[in-house]
Amino acid sequence: MFFSIDAASDVPIYEQIVRQVKLAVADGTLVGGQMLPSVRQLSRDIALNPNTIARAYRELQAQEILKPLRGRGMVVRRDAMEACTSARDDLVGDGVRRALADAIAGGMSPDQLRSLFESELARLSAASTKSNSDESSLESVPSSNNEPSHE
Repeated sequence: MFFSIDAASDVPIYEQIVRQVKLAVADGTLVGGQMLPSVRQLSRDIALNPNTIARAYRELQAQEILKPLRGRGMVVRRDAMEACTSARDDLVGDGVRRALADAIAGGMSPDQLRSLFESELARLSAASTKSNSDESSLESVPSSNNEPSHE
């Protein structure tokens, strides 16, 4: 799993990890029963303090997204999808409400907002479609080395 951390964000780093895990579960990138990297491993991979990772994992455990497997680490709960989908919807809804409030306060009309929304949605959808087709074409290219893949 790939994490993107923005140290300059107003969102605490542990909360960025929590959000990204929830979004990954909501979109099926992480599935029930799948192990997450250990605190130590993830700390090394993304160059963060292990306490930050541990805090994020504790929060995800408290929210019943992850559960510990004794001696093995954390695993995504099999029933986490619904909670993560709801969390994603809440997060996106909050962002949309803030953006709309700013736009209306800035004098944009509902018609301008609709037009902007539709053009951005079309642009992002096209970019997503292109990205997905690029990824699938890369998957069909054979590896040039003889080492086994660990993906």
